[in-house]
Amino acid sequence: MSNWVCLDASLVVQFILNAGRESPLLSLWEAWHQPGRVLVAPTLLYYEVSNALHRYVLHGDLSPEQATEAMEVALEIDLSLYGDADLHRRAMGIALQFALPAAYNAHYLALAERLGAELWTADQRLHQAVKDTLTWVHVV
Repeated sequence: MSNWVCLDASLVVQFILNAGRESPLLSLWEAWHQPGRVLVAPTLLYYEVSNALHRYVLHGDLSPEQATEAMEVALEIDLSLYGDADLHRRAMGIALQFALPAAYNAHYLALAERLGAELWTADQRLHQAVKDTLTWVHVV
């Protein structure tokens, strides 16, 4: 088991929207906060989280106040952010290799690959696209 845990935006959004409720994420979240474990994400994480919360407001699933509170919860998560030219280059290669519909997700894959981390996602399509090759990608 790696000390590094890379979280993607889909998982963070699911966690913050289900905070305080029993869910499979809760036990995982506790395991990820054991001594020696480090949560990581590419710098684009908060762009994606804020966009997802905004879309929930536009679709009537959250009030603006709920979205604002959820964003604050997301911003309080103790994780290290990474973003550099080599990460973007590798993400482009991964996006092309797996014919991903967007290169955003490839940044999480590139970071997890770089650090030897587990990548956790709530994105079934991403997991389906890479699971046979990238066995360190897990879906909740």
